[in-house]
Amino acid sequence: MKKVSFAEFGGPDVLRLLDAEEPHAGPGQIRVAVRAAGVNPVDWRVREGQILAAHPLELPAGVGLDAAGVVDEVGEGVEGVAAGDRVFGEGSSTYAEFAVLSAWALMPEGLTFEEAAGYPSVVETALRIIREVGVRSGQTLLVSGASGGVGSAVLQIARERGITVIGTAGAANQDYLRSLGALATTYGDGWAERVRRLGRVDAALDLAGSGVIRELVELTGDPHKVVSIADLGAPEFGARFSGVAGSVPDALTEAVDLISRGRLHIPVEKTYPLRDAAAAHIDSQAGHTRGRRVLVV
Repeated sequence: MKKVSFAEFGGPDVLRLLDAEEPHAGPGQIRVAVRAAGVNPVDWRVREGQILAAHPLELPAGVGLDAAGVVDEVGEGVEGVAAGDRVFGEGSSTYAEFAVLSAWALMPEGLTFEEAAGYPSVVETALRIIREVGVRSGQTLLVSGASGGVGSAVLQIARERGITVIGTAGAANQDYLRSLGALATTYGDGWAERVRRLGRVDAALDLAGSGVIRELVELTGDPHKVVSIADLGAPEFGARFSGVAGSVPDALTEAVDLISRGRLHIPVEKTYPLRDAAAAHIDSQAGHTRGRRVLVV
């Protein structure tokens, strides 16, 4: 089978599309014929060797956590899923023609493989950081860098829970944020004052890692009400860096419910063939995404 792999830490150029042995489902796992794989910032952080404490690995290593595809192997002890089922979920080395998943759910009706591949890690992250930041119904949440995959999920989940959201993004994505129910403003010079004019901030999330933690702490008045998934230096300001996943099966269950009820939709901004994984990483690292980037197998 074909698989994207890297033998040394570094930039996108270390990624190679190689022939590899097919993986097989162990106990409690399934294997899928991958149809699409989500591209997440954690993928290129792992490739660069940034977060080895949370994601230890041995080189050479595969890439990717999220996938959607068709079940073709079911491991020992697995129930409720069979060969031929269309599923989406999380595993390892998903930038490949076959991948083993450790958490999965049946795809909701009407969802394409490309769309489904964009949900697993994004929804788990969104649910986790909303919980960690402690924001409640009736309060206001500020989301810095709100137009990407996680931001898109946060905005919709928060709206569903009665939380007002102020989102920052580039000028081109202001209408997109508003379509998801957020109060929108641009980042750049004077952004904190523009946020103040939109209202009080009870809690804040940093999704872009653009050096805004100090201002987020000032806006909330409490570093314990600030969580980042992108700035490893957040603890220097008393804020929290969140990098350890919670329950992916629970997140997938909630995702299926929200998607099925029409309360959650994350668009796919761009798709890439497997051979263009490096280009997908370059685009992901550049930011300014509206929704998700996905590899198509």
